[in-house]
Amino acid sequence: MTTQSDNQKKRLLVGLAGQQNAGKSTTFNMLTGANQHIANYPGVTVDKKTGFYRYQDVKVETVDLPGTYSLTSFSLEERVTRDFLISEKPDVIVNVVDASSLKRSLYFTFQVMEMGFPVVVALNMMDVAKRNGTHIKVSRLEHRLGVNVIPTVGRKGKGKKELRDAILAASQRDTHNPLHIAYEELESAIKDLQAKIDATHLAGTYPVRWLAVKLVEGDSEVQRIVTEALGASCDVLQTARRIKAAFEDEHYMDVADYMVGCRDRLANDIIESCVRETRNGKPTITDMIDTVVLNRFLAPIFLVATVFIIYQLSIVKGYDLTQYWWPVLAKLRSVIAAMLPDAGMLQDPYIRSMGLWMVDSANALLNYIPIFLILFALIAILEDSGYMARIAFILDKLFHSFGLHGQSTLPFILGGVFAGGCAVPGVMSTKGIPDERSRMATILTVPYMNCLAKVPFYTLLINVFFVPYKSWVMLFLSTITIFVALLVARLLTATILKGMETAPFVMELPKYHPPTFFGVGQRAIERTWQYIKKVGSIVVAVSVCVFTLLQFPGVGDEKQAQFQTQMDQAIEQFNDKISTTAYADRFRDETALLTLVNFYSDYKAAKLNVKSADASKALDAAYRSRAPEMFTFLKPGKDKQAKKVYKALRRLTSKRKSLRRQIKEEQIETSFLGMIGRGLEPLTQWAGFNWKINVAILSSFAARESSVATIGVLYQQGADENKSLEERMGAETGGGDFTPLHALAIMVFFALYPPCLATTIMIKVQTNSYKWMVFSMLFPTALGFIVASAIFTGGSAMGLTGIQMMGVFYAFVVLLTVVLGLFKSWSDGKAVVMPDAMQQLRPQKS
Repeated sequence: MTTQSDNQKKRLLVGLAGQQNAGKSTTFNMLTGANQHIANYPGVTVDKKTGFYRYQDVKVETVDLPGTYSLTSFSLEERVTRDFLISEKPDVIVNVVDASSLKRSLYFTFQVMEMGFPVVVALNMMDVAKRNGTHIKVSRLEHRLGVNVIPTVGRKGKGKKELRDAILAASQRDTHNPLHIAYEELESAIKDLQAKIDATHLAGTYPVRWLAVKLVEGDSEVQRIVTEALGASCDVLQTARRIKAAFEDEHYMDVADYMVGCRDRLANDIIESCVRETRNGKPTITDMIDTVVLNRFLAPIFLVATVFIIYQLSIVKGYDLTQYWWPVLAKLRSVIAAMLPDAGMLQDPYIRSMGLWMVDSANALLNYIPIFLILFALIAILEDSGYMARIAFILDKLFHSFGLHGQSTLPFILGGVFAGGCAVPGVMSTKGIPDERSRMATILTVPYMNCLAKVPFYTLLINVFFVPYKSWVMLFLSTITIFVALLVARLLTATILKGMETAPFVMELPKYHPPTFFGVGQRAIERTWQYIKKVGSIVVAVSVCVFTLLQFPGVGDEKQAQFQTQMDQAIEQFNDKISTTAYADRFRDETALLTLVNFYSDYKAAKLNVKSADASKALDAAYRSRAPEMFTFLKPGKDKQAKKVYKALRRLTSKRKSLRRQIKEEQIETSFLGMIGRGLEPLTQWAGFNWKINVAILSSFAARESSVATIGVLYQQGADENKSLEERMGAETGGGDFTPLHALAIMVFFALYPPCLATTIMIKVQTNSYKWMVFSMLFPTALGFIVASAIFTGGSAMGLTGIQMMGVFYAFVVLLTVVLGLFKSWSDGKAVVMPDAMQQLRPQKS
């Protein structure tokens, strides 16, 4: 027995496992508090959430495993959870179960127990169970399961001490006698197979009974493990196959179905002895809410209203907050600029140019942090409340009419049915779709969703060209992509994917739960931080590449000489204007003049961020103390000679700013990337794209966020004054050469544009085919360009404004979707909502 003194040196590894919507995250938050770390499991994009707490001098590391219904190998989440249990061998498994749906949760509990780990059951959501009239005899349930069962209410922190005590006790216990799941007529054969596995080296690496059960069940992943360890023709595999074949020949039923039935009978027996229902068939709160939100006629209206509210709060109200956030970023830029080498008269040192380029690229995206905080918080509320699962159910009815599968819902949600998703995990999650045709259609249409990286680009164009219609335009973008994905899926499944198989879909709906402020806030901050890290890594790296491609071959010597001549003339005019003053000789030195010009430019840029008289006075005081002699020329007062210098300085800096902008534009236009953008302009003009948009689109292939970052540095007029990107782009496009119709065509193309580099790689991994990877790039490019050209050229021909053409295009797409959806679907599968997860526990066939 482990003593308390031994305990003081001990560090425990605890795995938190459970089915989705069981309150696992709130239990994790209750145990660990704010001491958490978010990362990714090696090789996958599933979040790995780790937390620490110290209890009775024991440091406990708690890992929140992905929510999953079983420990088979259907989905990425199941594989990650099972791999963690096998490889990390945690000291204790805390199985979080939903007390209001105990029978459903027991299926997963049985599988965890079979793996032989010390288990503690956290009977969560006891308050919900009580409200629903479900009374659980905890002590009897504890006796039946043979493990500690702790009643908890994770979101309220109830049961925290008791759960921590149980974890510590389970780790100190020498022997464990959990419930033995008997498989009746198969039991004798399973024991014989256990004896054979015991005789191999697998016995010291994996739980023996678990291996035996999974081999008889036909689990392909366990078969792979045994094959790699013992060989394909080993006696263990041969015996398992004989057991399976003999049983199925004798009983005329699948072994997996029989074993699920055994677990189901055991779960029923436990429920009958440990649970008492008192509602007598009365509808629960969940039932009453679902009569409204899942009503055939009201469900679509409620869904669209939810999407509209999300964008109204996040995009419209969130953008209002950027007015307070942008000055902070602008001040940060000024601080960094002060740390870099001083600007030159016409051209800056390379380090300064690249440094400010990277800062401008990052700031263009970091400006949207308030929007993402609100957006992620709202999505977390949908997830925690249980409505996100209802969205899956509502959309499932639609998906089947277009050749998709009910399980396509999760990839679309991860990809960004609303926004804020990512196509990479969306594509990865298609592994669980059982039929190949729907899986391929889902893989190829997930990138049409509104991933997190597209939102800044949409927000930029909307706030420049569609200010009075912000919410409506975002509603258009968030829903048009769904309709287009359905149409493309219908096209693909009716043509190149037609010969592939399909299958039915079984799903369950969790009970509604009130979200917690801590849980929602934490998830919003976590996801926003992931976005910030991406900006700080991928986007900045891409910005360096784009910067290099836009720098070379550079401005020609002849052009550079012309610009220099104009600058020399401006300096000469400045000297002439101040020649009669006492300061004439002081500024004939070019270094002194450059110092004054930079000081004046910095002051004017800082002045733009000042919002009050007191702040203006403070800024003046700061610059006066920094260089009192030069500040005289910024605020000359009654000094007439200083006033002459001030007026001449204003003209000189204005000419310098104009020349510097011309040099940058010339440099970009003649650069490698600029030449490509210019070369594409004769073609892309049909869609309303100028060469700058072409460059932004090309740069976004590596990472979608790079589009805004690139535009941020292509539209430079006003950057030195710390103007926002919207202000700069609006100023440069305000002459009528770029209209809302242009912006609409660009946004639609961007919505249909090929997936980013990371997603195309993931498509190759999931399909194991370069053919599909190339198709995923070429088809959306062609489709997006044709649609964007039709919008711009057609709208121009009809004399429609951007918002009018948006309405026409939206009506056409919706009508086409409805007409095609009315035709009888070639998919025979229908969605079934079940109260338990039995159908999802069948192992993957080899």
